[in-house]
Amino acid sequence: MSSLFRSLPSVDACLRWLKADFPSTPHSVLLESCRAVLDELREDIRSGRVTDESALSPEAVRPRLHGVVEKKDRPRFCRVINGAGVVVHTNLGRSVLAREAQEAVRIAASGYSNLEFDLETGERGSRTSLVEELLCSLTGAEAALVVNNNAAAVLLMLDTLCKGGEVILSRGQLVEIGGSFRIPDVMERSGATLREVGTTNRTHLADYERALSENTRAVLWVHPSNYRIIGFHSSVPADELANFAHAHDLPMLEDLGSGSLMDFSRWGLHDEPTVSEVLRQGTDVVTFSGDKVLGGPQAGIIVGKKVYLDKMKKNQLLRALRCDKLTLSALEATLRLYRDPETARRAIPTVRRMSMDAGTLKARAESLQNLLAGELEGLATCSLKDDFSRVGGGSFPEQGMPTTLVCVHPAGCSAVQLKMRLLSTEPPLVGRLGEFGFELDPRTMDDEEFPDVARVLKEALNKAKA
Repeated sequence: MSSLFRSLPSVDACLRWLKADFPSTPHSVLLESCRAVLDELREDIRSGRVTDESALSPEAVRPRLHGVVEKKDRPRFCRVINGAGVVVHTNLGRSVLAREAQEAVRIAASGYSNLEFDLETGERGSRTSLVEELLCSLTGAEAALVVNNNAAAVLLMLDTLCKGGEVILSRGQLVEIGGSFRIPDVMERSGATLREVGTTNRTHLADYERALSENTRAVLWVHPSNYRIIGFHSSVPADELANFAHAHDLPMLEDLGSGSLMDFSRWGLHDEPTVSEVLRQGTDVVTFSGDKVLGGPQAGIIVGKKVYLDKMKKNQLLRALRCDKLTLSALEATLRLYRDPETARRAIPTVRRMSMDAGTLKARAESLQNLLAGELEGLATCSLKDDFSRVGGGSFPEQGMPTTLVCVHPAGCSAVQLKMRLLSTEPPLVGRLGEFGFELDPRTMDDEEFPDVARVLKEALNKAKA
């Protein structure tokens, strides 16, 4: 073992090799890579995985160093092909921006902008005003405000309107969203006290009436975006609850969650009211996300009555929660597309994918299958399977969208092994594991991505064969 340790190349030797092979890579990256590989080799010697000096020769070590440098020098943030069929995939960045929004971000990032500059007066302006008019026009609200996500929107709303008082909420709406963030915890941070009423499955108007006190500041409705209660259950309709709140001079607040500007029922997706519908029911303030069903960047959008929004705009907490120029530019470009519903359906990837019909998806699946059959000959076979896509992002739970999957049946490895190998290709490809193979849903892939899908599959399968 001691002779093996003596045969290890020095750090200086490894650095000389790497500087010759990677002249533009920073010295710190090369040095870190050298130390990492040498530490691994020492551990391999101790554990008995390396028993021959040939494994420590320059010919053996140099490729290993290359692999580590390439990995360290590669950006951690990268493009991923989503073949899983989940349109608003939280782990993959949720909504894909429309080309118009991408261009707006490029312009905002490439130079100065009028973020807080009023081009009419030449004086300081408000970043809120950049999208407020559009939001009011599209939703029918009196005023609007944008913060960095919907949890921030709920926090600002409750901190402004309910701090130091009680907020009445049905137990059936005590939701937990992704990452273990819970409505009661957000409410606690706002300084408001939660007053739970009813039971998990049934809440009546009388429950709200009994909860009223001199400390009541608002009635809150949390839309069940990411879950459903079925069976023996009931709740007070939002419009009735709004009338109740107003009869007692209280604001009716709603955390809509995903928040949609378009009715998707004609495409078979139900039980998600649009923002304008919620406001027409009498809700005074509504919060929702910009990066889910809306199809824009991550943002928390607040719309409603001016008297309440004006108070939020004066809250000192707003500065900590506000959006940057890139988010606002992408959001404005996305909202502009909604001025014409058909334009929004075609141009916004999230909306287009949610509204794609089964016939189109089958034809696209057949096209991908034909491409893969030629590229993967001898490495895998492909078949088609009827199944369902998901909206994702906590939207339209338990509602599937009919699709046709392309199932890849590898010859030289298991579907699980193929899935793992595809995580290290460029770009990585994410799909589903089926009963007999690795499955890809064309709904969440563009036709322009099909050649890349074939290339990385072939690469991963060839490695398995070797």
